[in-house]
Amino acid sequence: MRKRIFSLIAAAAMLALCSCGQQTDVIQSSDEETTSVSTAETTPASEFPAIELSKNWDMDPMFETYVSNTVIATGSNKFISEANNITYRAWIPVEEYGSFEYAFYFSNTVDSTWERGTRQGYVGMPGGAYEIISANIYDGGISIEDEPTNKTAVTFDGGNSSKNVASGETFWSDPVGFDVPEGHYLLWEWTITGEDIPCICMSGMTHAYADKGQGFIYVNEIPLPVLFGCNRNVSNTVITLGDSITQGCETTDNECQFWAAELSKALGTDTSLWNLGLGYARATDAAQGGDWLQRARYADTVVLGFGTNDIITGKYGESGSTSAIRIKDALESITTVLTDAGCNVIIMSAPPFDMIPEMEAIRTELNTYIPEIAEANDNVYYFDFASILENPDDPSKALYGGHPNDEGCDLITKALMEQYGDILSGK
Repeated sequence: MRKRIFSLIAAAAMLALCSCGQQTDVIQSSDEETTSVSTAETTPASEFPAIELSKNWDMDPMFETYVSNTVIATGSNKFISEANNITYRAWIPVEEYGSFEYAFYFSNTVDSTWERGTRQGYVGMPGGAYEIISANIYDGGISIEDEPTNKTAVTFDGGNSSKNVASGETFWSDPVGFDVPEGHYLLWEWTITGEDIPCICMSGMTHAYADKGQGFIYVNEIPLPVLFGCNRNVSNTVITLGDSITQGCETTDNECQFWAAELSKALGTDTSLWNLGLGYARATDAAQGGDWLQRARYADTVVLGFGTNDIITGKYGESGSTSAIRIKDALESITTVLTDAGCNVIIMSAPPFDMIPEMEAIRTELNTYIPEIAEANDNVYYFDFASILENPDDPSKALYGGHPNDEGCDLITKALMEQYGDILSGK
């Protein structure tokens, strides 16, 4: 059941008074900075501010009306340093075809850290000021070879075709009616100009192109709305929040074979699934409590999967691995924010990633803590993600690849539905 009662209570309170590169998430290295292991055993109270921040974060009733209509992750983990009147296009597969009212949500802040965050984007980095010159949606046909049709303008602030976006701003487009025929893509197109514009490393999830004045060419980094919102009749909402393994990296390009997409298919069109997976993301990013985590509060159920990048790359601003106890603290902070908002949370163990022994020891320790988080909290459920993906002869080795391939993702989906199908479907 969608959380309409919770939203109405929040609205009343307001009246009374938000790994992966194209091929891999992380690159194992013998570099001292990468392989060093942090030893901190306690977490300062202020390190993960998500819980305190969420208390002052206004709930937005628009998220109750407009739910995700694509399984493609569209948050941000990098930024475009400069766009000079560049037109971007993305072919977006939809969860439910037909004629609906759409509204698109944007956040001009980088959601999570890419690599070590020094050059390409870090959690909470405010985007620069930029201008939306125009935005449109099209019927993208059944293939990128098809000529787009039914061009429809997307407007802002009550009918304006352009918009000046401030650093750190969040905003919605105006609602717009649109029909996506069976089997067709929704094609998003916008022309923007500015600096330091948050974007996502698409990593083969769908077709993304840019026209920099010489025709459209493929790009791997593309700025997009962070929600392709659709006013459709669903009774249940699911959000998948995690790293590149959630985003879907290294499954078959453009085929939606990653486990979040497969889960959406299994749940059917009565459930909206919003994929908040981002390459290189870590629990310590989400636990900072920014708009990325706040978006997840609108779900009935959140499937939560972190750990790999916390171990291999570490917390933004630090060198070396994050200790198991600090990752646990970050996960507990995230989980508390979500359960306080009325979400069910399915928390997954950290999967095998063919790590060096020192890092594998952290993963092993972390996976003793994660079931304890579920046991200690109401509406939190443990899913042994790792056991599905590990080599039975050596549990430290990833049987289906560090980023699970199509076969591994199929097994994950079947196991999730078998164990938690009723919760995921809102029964």
